[in-house]
Amino acid sequence: MPAEHALDNGARGGTLRLATRPELHTGLCLADAMANRPNASVAFILVTLGLDALGVGIIAPIVPGLVRTLAHLSPAGAAPWVGALIAAYAGVQFFASPLLGELSDRFGRRPVILVSVFGLGCDYVMLALAPNLWWLFAGRLIAGATSANVAAATAYIADITAEDDRPRLFGLIGATFGAGFVVGPALGGFLGAYALRLPFVVAAGLSFINVCFGLFVLPESLKQENRRSLTWSRANPFGLLRLVSSRSLGRLAMAWSCTWIGLGAVQSSLVLFTGYRFGWGPQLNGAVLAGVGLSQALVEGFLLRHVTGRLGNRRTAVLGYVCGALGYGFLALAIAGWFVAPAVLFIALGGLATPSVRAMVSGKGGVDTQGEMQGILSAVEGVTAVFAPLLTAGLFYAFTMHLTPVSFPGAPFALAAGAALVACMLLLRS
Repeated sequence: MPAEHALDNGARGGTLRLATRPELHTGLCLADAMANRPNASVAFILVTLGLDALGVGIIAPIVPGLVRTLAHLSPAGAAPWVGALIAAYAGVQFFASPLLGELSDRFGRRPVILVSVFGLGCDYVMLALAPNLWWLFAGRLIAGATSANVAAATAYIADITAEDDRPRLFGLIGATFGAGFVVGPALGGFLGAYALRLPFVVAAGLSFINVCFGLFVLPESLKQENRRSLTWSRANPFGLLRLVSSRSLGRLAMAWSCTWIGLGAVQSSLVLFTGYRFGWGPQLNGAVLAGVGLSQALVEGFLLRHVTGRLGNRRTAVLGYVCGALGYGFLALAIAGWFVAPAVLFIALGGLATPSVRAMVSGKGGVDTQGEMQGILSAVEGVTAVFAPLLTAGLFYAFTMHLTPVSFPGAPFALAAGAALVACMLLLRS
């Protein structure tokens, strides 16, 4: 009988052990390649995804100031441009993510991941040299394409893990994203206080170092006979979105979309909101964003496995969305700076939902379609991430520039809280 394969982190002190199940058959080549260094390859995947998150987080505390400097705008006047920058980044990811997921199903995960990481490093160099607002837009477009490797990277994890162990590994992915959001805003806020472009130089160096690391420690995870021909209908996001026509997958996709409405509100409006309401600057805003990332990393890295073990994926996701709604509600109604502390805590607990939904979607795919399954999530995430920052930044602009009868700068976060409650209802009916 074939040896059983799974990444086990149980009573063995957290040491990753490669095991196989017949239904997960990844072949002797993969087993031989990974047997002596599973920790290194998984570490590379986690670092890669962490750099993706760092790329988002590093610009969060500095891009409003950079936009204001390049375009000579007030905080409220800069809001639509900040939202447009985030939407441009997300729009390219929307088209690139399913394509990279499909390419990884055809040619393997390794080349897709390594090329994308190298491209991201080149993009940071370009952003460091941006002389005007349009150059900044071009840089964010390239960054969206090169950081669209989440589908391929998460498919790599799915290739080498048993289905019942995926929630834990996907939780580590969430924790890594949280760590990226810790390092990114903190690094951006600290270095940006000295020079607004210095964080991009550091990020470029980290990306190039990570490519060198991956060249030595990342074996291919997808066996040759499990690869399939490239299908352009699945390589475009609209083709993937058609695959969510089933009721259960469609509800999961809609709940996933609600997640990124909240993230769009944080990305586009949090720094502008705290600056408008409390007069906070880049360093304090960087600390707040780092606090969000750190607390979410702790939740997804340590708390998640205990909660899912007791509640299962669906109820864990519901709990996460309830907490997220409370967190965004605190931000929406914040009349003093201390409101931010409970908001950060509940938003971090909202991170319970993300890996749980990802694991539920992964369970609906086979060994040869994990790139496609993760590509579906990336496509849904991408289309939401295009309109969410535009909508939330537009709400902030409208409610702070006297375009509405009342002034309500917390409007973006009220929308995020409502979206989280919608996700709860979708999962309760799933």
